[in-house]
Amino acid sequence: MTKIRVGVIGAAGRMGATVCQAVLNDPSTSLELAVDENAVGNTIDNSEIEIQGNLSNLEDVDVVVDFTVADASRKTLPFLAEKGIHAVVGTSGLDEKDLQNLRECFTQSNCIIVPNFSISAVLMMRLAEIAAPHFDTIEIIEYHHNEKIDAPSGTAIATAEKLQAASNDLRADPTSDMVLEGARGAKGGAQIPIHSVRMEGMLAHQEVLLGTLGQTLTIRQDSSNRSSFMPGVIMAIKGIGRLEGVNVGLETLMDV
Repeated sequence: MTKIRVGVIGAAGRMGATVCQAVLNDPSTSLELAVDENAVGNTIDNSEIEIQGNLSNLEDVDVVVDFTVADASRKTLPFLAEKGIHAVVGTSGLDEKDLQNLRECFTQSNCIIVPNFSISAVLMMRLAEIAAPHFDTIEIIEYHHNEKIDAPSGTAIATAEKLQAASNDLRADPTSDMVLEGARGAKGGAQIPIHSVRMEGMLAHQEVLLGTLGQTLTIRQDSSNRSSFMPGVIMAIKGIGRLEGVNVGLETLMDV
């Protein structure tokens, strides 16, 4: 069996290091390149792979997994596209303008941008999307560890966008007296309020609260360990060759 040759950018970070181990542990993938400018010369655990400072050595790589930050990805992804290498992206903060630029770049290879690699998170969003047309009011609460620097999360924003498409008749926010600015959260698609919690002891969690006359529905997803994201990462690595161009969301590889 020919293994998929993988490179990981951000290999010394928490997620990047976990991805490296997942690639090493899967019999159908091989880790060929690890890049992290903050850990050059270090060795990936359980391997002889030495962390590099840049992407100068790509000839032995089929797919690159990018877990960095948006500013870095805006430079890295066009470079990978130019080289004809597939990209699996876990970076948050890329906007519609970025997606348009990437669509113009990825003509020889494919790119999948995934707001959340947790399979349970994908199902949470899909179930909320199915439920949304039956409710009058919706709010989203996302909870993350207290080292996450962006808010709201990419998953919360993506959820609101999906719910906007599924429900066109949500009631307007009745709040007229905002005692404290921001008390009603940020407004996502369809003006759905998104509330962000940053707290020690948490990792990644989200609730979608839906309400209508006399009843409410809460759909909640919890990721308590970074290993929960790895089946989704491996799914994206294995499946990206079946896609075309730039894709958003793990659901493009799932029959949901």
